[in-house]
Amino acid sequence: MNKFSLQQQVLKRLAEDLLQAEDAVRVAHETATHAENIAENKYDTLGLEAAYLATGQVRRAEAIRQAMAKWHQFRPRPYDASKGIQLGALVCLVDSDDKQQQLFLGPDGGSMQLGSGTQLVQVISMEAPLGMAMLGKCEGDDVSIQVAAIRQQFEVLRVH
Repeated sequence: MNKFSLQQQVLKRLAEDLLQAEDAVRVAHETATHAENIAENKYDTLGLEAAYLATGQVRRAEAIRQAMAKWHQFRPRPYDASKGIQLGALVCLVDSDDKQQQLFLGPDGGSMQLGSGTQLVQVISMEAPLGMAMLGKCEGDDVSIQVAAIRQQFEVLRVH
């Protein structure tokens, strides 16, 4: 699996999300400012609700732009066993049922699932509970996280 290719897939998906968010901002703004949506009484709140929606969509678009900036600056490094798992690591975990999962540890804002050949790769940030639990671990180490009342256990199978 190529980390650069995964990074480009994340950037492409973020760009698509940004276009959708910008379209949503435009539609919500047009709805909020349309002449038919001027409040006729204190209970007529469609224009106000659309304005709140537009504000939320503007924030969402800005968050996507910030994530894109982080992902553009991101330079995944080769795995260094002396430091263990760090930002940019491509990790294969296996659970107690021998189910494997591929994880790509990247900057914030890129949480998504990507295809790499026939495999799925889950992109997570270091701020995610599993991302934090993996930091500094090496091949063969155990990783565990608490999800609600359930403790999930994994073994680090491979790191690239």
